[in-house]
Amino acid sequence: MKIQKVILVTGASKGFGLEIAKTALAAGDKVIATVRSKADQLAATLSNNPNLLVVTMDVTNEAQVKAAVAEGLLRFGKIDVVINNAGYGIVTAIEEATDAEVKAQYETNVFGLLNVLRAVLPHLRAQKSGHIINVSSLFGFDAIPGWALYGSTKFAVEGISKGLAAELAPLNIKVTVVEPGLFSTEFLSAESYSAAKNIIADYTETVGPMRTGADQLHGNQPGDPKKLAKVVVDIAHNENPPLHLPIGKDAVGMYKANAEKTSKEIDQWIAVSTSTDHDHVATK
Repeated sequence: MKIQKVILVTGASKGFGLEIAKTALAAGDKVIATVRSKADQLAATLSNNPNLLVVTMDVTNEAQVKAAVAEGLLRFGKIDVVINNAGYGIVTAIEEATDAEVKAQYETNVFGLLNVLRAVLPHLRAQKSGHIINVSSLFGFDAIPGWALYGSTKFAVEGISKGLAAELAPLNIKVTVVEPGLFSTEFLSAESYSAAKNIIADYTETVGPMRTGADQLHGNQPGDPKKLAKVVVDIAHNENPPLHLPIGKDAVGMYKANAEKTSKEIDQWIAVSTSTDHDHVATK
């Protein structure tokens, strides 16, 4: 029998966040679900479950994040699991993106995540237990044209997660970074992702297919978000969770291919890479 957990899920209005909230409630967990607006609507969607607290919170607003965590603690007395899911993507060549577009992407996907971590970690440290699950992407360990800027925010999430895992290990706080492949959520809907306003013709061949491909792929992604939600909730209950968890056959394939490609490149350039020690060190 699973032990009931109190799970904080950001970005719960739709997609992974909504499915995770549904799955956790169905499993008997208590859920603090955060949304930027329409809290009553989400509560109704989740049948006003007595184990549910819906809080209005924008991850980029530090005061709102602190207030949401405080409200969750007041209602349920503790937080066992934090699922940093809030985020969005932008289709753009790196050069095309304006400072404003880059900053907005990082404000939500990286600094928003850090806001949540800073608000909840004092409580996890005090109780000497907890599990942080950060939602990355298959673009968090490899890059493709058009999604590289978005991917760079997920590379940051990967680095934060690995460092955090090492820092928190002595405190009995676990960290998992989940790396979903392509799932049939609203992520690729025109209302959910952003696109650069500045288009440079030289990137038509590389980024161009991504501008049209998102709309064509939307609704045809191979992954089932309900199955992902079950995986994530199961991991939240696992006593020995992994640090990295690619989810989806596409994510696993891309992860392995990237590791193999990187390993081969290191081997190809090993003589150059290892030629930089002081002479007295190199001769030992």
